[in-house]
Amino acid sequence: MKDYVLELVSKKSGLNTKLNTMREYLQAYVLRILHDEGVFRSTSFVGGTALRFLYDLPRFSEDLDFSSTKNNKDYSFLDLIKKIKEEFTHAGYEVAVSYNDKKTVQHAFIKFKGLMHEAAISPFKDQHFSIKLEIDTNPPVGAVLKPYIVNKYFPLSFLSYDNASLFSGKVHAVLCRKYTKGRDFFDLGWYLSKWKDLVPNFGLLNNALVQTDWKGEIPNPENWRLLLRDAVNKTDWSKVKKDVENFLENESDIKVFTKENVLGIIG
Repeated sequence: MKDYVLELVSKKSGLNTKLNTMREYLQAYVLRILHDEGVFRSTSFVGGTALRFLYDLPRFSEDLDFSSTKNNKDYSFLDLIKKIKEEFTHAGYEVAVSYNDKKTVQHAFIKFKGLMHEAAISPFKDQHFSIKLEIDTNPPVGAVLKPYIVNKYFPLSFLSYDNASLFSGKVHAVLCRKYTKGRDFFDLGWYLSKWKDLVPNFGLLNNALVQTDWKGEIPNPENWRLLLRDAVNKTDWSKVKKDVENFLENESDIKVFTKENVLGIIG
């Protein structure tokens, strides 16, 4: 299995593209393990990586984000992390894991030693490369769940949100994140250029806003675009560009999703 990802990366040009391709293949591998362990009976794949796998979002994504039902008993997080390590080790990777399962959002880092060097991405033999996995065990209620099958390097099956519910997560991030994550704004522009009539799942969005102590106006069908316009107007677009540029499939996309163009798309 490791030979395959090294061959896959060798066919790509540019260090960022090589790194992003390697990360994405390993993310798919993790998703396959999670499926085989029964995780998707009650846990949904969400966030930017889900958008990439489901709808070909034209940028790569770093983390694997999941939303679990409250008091989920289908699996042990610790056992799951051990299984992921075991499967990657069996496939020929040198892997270490670190994790925290004591918080509402459980997280783990899957660390691959030497892989960047083997893939000719780094000159340092001992440089680590990590994939972060997060599971929110108390997500806001109101999401519409759907099963999906996609073919990303190999067939994958997982539970996720419907499009309006995933979009709600992106709107929530744009409104509430305490720092400028450019990928949020790129994704917003991409979303509204691809689905011009899409509206958020307002029940889910407003429950998420309550969880994060939102003090602003409550989004509704009449004002949500105005709230997004205000958030975009207040954002330093140079920070947006700096954050997102290394993850784009096509570097020139950042010239399309300018602040002015995103404001125009929002309407």
